[in-house]
Amino acid sequence: MSIEITMPRLSDTMERGMIIKWNVKEGDAVSAGDSVADIETDKAIMEMQVFDDGHMARIVVPAGETVEVGTLIAVLAEDDEAVEDVAGAVSASMPPASAPAPTPAPAPVAGDGRIKASPVARRLAEEHGINLAGLQGSGPGGRIVKRDVQRAVETGQETVAAVPPSAQPSGTPVTPTPVTASPAPPVTSGLTTAIETIGGLKPGSVPLSNIRQMTARRLVEAKSTIPHYQVTVTFDMDALLGLRSTLNEQLTDQGIKLSLNDFLVRGCALAIHDHPEFNASWGGDHLEIHADVNIGLAIALPPERGGGLVVATIRQADRKSLRTISQDSKHLAEKARTRGLTIEEMADSTFTISNLGMFGVDHFTAIINPPNSAILAVGAALQKPVVRDGELTVGWEMSATLSLDHRIIDGASAARYLATLKQMIENPATLLV
Repeated sequence: MSIEITMPRLSDTMERGMIIKWNVKEGDAVSAGDSVADIETDKAIMEMQVFDDGHMARIVVPAGETVEVGTLIAVLAEDDEAVEDVAGAVSASMPPASAPAPTPAPAPVAGDGRIKASPVARRLAEEHGINLAGLQGSGPGGRIVKRDVQRAVETGQETVAAVPPSAQPSGTPVTPTPVTASPAPPVTSGLTTAIETIGGLKPGSVPLSNIRQMTARRLVEAKSTIPHYQVTVTFDMDALLGLRSTLNEQLTDQGIKLSLNDFLVRGCALAIHDHPEFNASWGGDHLEIHADVNIGLAIALPPERGGGLVVATIRQADRKSLRTISQDSKHLAEKARTRGLTIEEMADSTFTISNLGMFGVDHFTAIINPPNSAILAVGAALQKPVVRDGELTVGWEMSATLSLDHRIIDGASAARYLATLKQMIENPATLLV
């Protein structure tokens, strides 16, 4: 009996998913555990595995399409079934394809021979290579307006006129030569639009990935429902940088290189033992204190994966050595930016760190990652004039800012936590035991 594969629910909030690519072709043999497709959820791009052996008889939903959770996307033929028979049965059971869309009526032409279109629509069509003569206007008198061009862009139905209107004799209607459109290029970023080589920025509308849409919704929810406030502290980094350099020299042969973030993860986790409200969530009429200290790391996804943010979780960070934290952090960051994290790898964080120091940022504030009670925004370690033991000298300092949920943590508690963390960072030997 054939095996139906439906769009899985790969996150607790996922309602639909986009098939980024199929890793198999129809007719290919697959085994239980094989990754057959990459799926973009509302949180990440994740691998979809099969749980049975067989042959891929029919791919129902092609790459690039978004469907609801539970929608049939493929069918496997079991080993004792003929692939052709299963594929034929699937085709027979599917509703007939809709009739081809009717050819659009010719666009209305003004007395001077130009197609009737609004200036905005005309400019947008030129930027995207849209042939106005192939569009049917929805404006007054059949005039082509902005939404008509946007619809053509979004559906990938782009055509290019063989002869530009400017080359036509005055008063002669434009008669385009149809050109088969190339597939629309994949959206590479939720915020990055194409930039022209000459002429500056190119205006237009860029669809957002599922991940960036979910990121946006969660940020709005967090900022509008959590009463944020910020507290900033500056760390003396001389001792930690010295210790880090020594340790990395000793660990070179083992392929381990500790980052400043590794020390921060361990320091934040250990400091929570003295301040349990930093490991709590708001429960309405109570605080939910969590038993495990799970530090979340905010990771920015690259443009080619649709942009957006995910939070990877280092579980029980207070019980892990710097070496293990470093290995976990590198693995999670690499996996998030290439293959995508699993739900388990993004779940259950109790405190989050967001570090923009590697980009040269010296200070910023971050939005709390619900249901956490705090997030630490970390800047770069900078060399600057400082006062040490009453003497002016050159030293290393780093700024860190806590964003806090005022329902859970008041200002005095925030100051005490930062004092504990500052003591550990400035006396880093305490992080080794």
